[in-house]
Amino acid sequence: MADSMKTQLVSAIHLQEVELQEKPGDRQTDSDANGNEEQTYSVEEAVETIGFGRFHILLFVIMGSCNIIEAMEIMLLAVVSPEIRCEWRLEDWQVALVSTMVFLGFMLCGALGGYISDRYGRWTVVFIGFVWSAYFSLLTSFAPSYGWFIFLRSMVGCGVAGVSQGFVLKTEFIPAKHRAFLLPLASVFWMIGSMLIIILGMLVVPTLSWRWMIRISITPSVILIFLFKYIPESARYNVSAGKVQAAVDTLQWIAKMNRVSLPPGRLVEPVVNERGNWKILLSPAFRRTSVLLWYSWFVASFAYYGSVLSSSELLEKNLLCVTNADKDHHVKHHQEDGLCYCIPFALSDYQTLLISCLGEVALVPLNIGLLNLLGRKMSLTVVQLLAAIIFMMINVCTTMSGFVVLLFLLRSLVSMNFNVVYIYTAEVYPTVARSLGMGFCTSFSRIGGMIAPFIAQVLMSQSVILALTPFTVACVICALGNFLLPIETRGRALLQTS
Repeated sequence: MADSMKTQLVSAIHLQEVELQEKPGDRQTDSDANGNEEQTYSVEEAVETIGFGRFHILLFVIMGSCNIIEAMEIMLLAVVSPEIRCEWRLEDWQVALVSTMVFLGFMLCGALGGYISDRYGRWTVVFIGFVWSAYFSLLTSFAPSYGWFIFLRSMVGCGVAGVSQGFVLKTEFIPAKHRAFLLPLASVFWMIGSMLIIILGMLVVPTLSWRWMIRISITPSVILIFLFKYIPESARYNVSAGKVQAAVDTLQWIAKMNRVSLPPGRLVEPVVNERGNWKILLSPAFRRTSVLLWYSWFVASFAYYGSVLSSSELLEKNLLCVTNADKDHHVKHHQEDGLCYCIPFALSDYQTLLISCLGEVALVPLNIGLLNLLGRKMSLTVVQLLAAIIFMMINVCTTMSGFVVLLFLLRSLVSMNFNVVYIYTAEVYPTVARSLGMGFCTSFSRIGGMIAPFIAQVLMSQSVILALTPFTVACVICALGNFLLPIETRGRALLQTS
């Protein structure tokens, strides 16, 4: 018992020491070979001194566009499902398996990508992810059969796992006081990606087919491959790997772009040999945080893709209880028990999906306000409880306009949940294990993504309320579990080592 209390006391003291309390003018001193004291600074101090400027706008635009690619690849599943159901005469479970295979590829490559990112650099993993996802997405458009289609989409999921490491790279360049404002704005790019693929589906699928829609959809990936050269490797990673001069060069370039100067003195950071060590995630300081975060990421993905695929399924089969139903609603509803349910999206269905996508950014100001006022942990709790309420309200019989409003609010809340859990994860882990921690979390999230299609697309046909209940329960349990998270990261410096 005494040893346990000592361990907790040491951890508490350590966390207190890393709080961002140092004033910009307070600099560390070191002694050179002649015994003369000289000023030194850390990467954290350099990032805070450089502040926000032109470089961060460039970083925000290019790295934020990673979310466009990820959103397009994931939302493509909701748009293409009715088309492949018709082409290959698929049953519900076969349509759901497509999404599951994508998330399986994401899960298997998520932790691996995080390990490689911590060991060999964030930039390399993200760039390979761009090329990989674009290549296999293009191959998907030539898939000759259902089996080839799900295999190639799983490879796309593997590439998107690498692209998602861009969030870590972006976070490590942003000053602490700007993270709660800038990082939630990434949902703007996710919304753009979601809307782009829906608009492509609306314009291209009826005239050229879903295959041409996929071929056109890789255009943002190709563009970003060429733009990515303007983003440097993380300075935090470079110093942890012993590449101090590379980190200094990067920081000087950023300072020049922002028209400021680096702190006086030289950059001093310890070289860390334990980079990418999974044991850090389960060390006494992070064990409870890791376990709770794995479940939070599971729920974030489970709820988000549950809302996306549920809306697609409800619209495709018109399983809604609509008080002012039109003729199309009855036509589709009467065919739901057929051997091959094959009715493509109508224009109104695409429009409903577009409106729901706006929910991705509608509550961003509220998201930013919650993060700054309540902190990360309480924001997660509030958002998850509200999402649970909206999930159950979708089952209420209402007008089509009422359903659109509920879907709009649901997409806002599940998107906010993903934003907060992304930010908290990037802030809570040290640099030596930040990408690995993110990789493990995204892998657990894809387990939720793998399960969601079978509930949202298979169970939904049997009972709407039974399909919505698991999403509600998962959100409530996660909201209560957030109170057990031991660390609040609002305003805290990013840890360099564990």
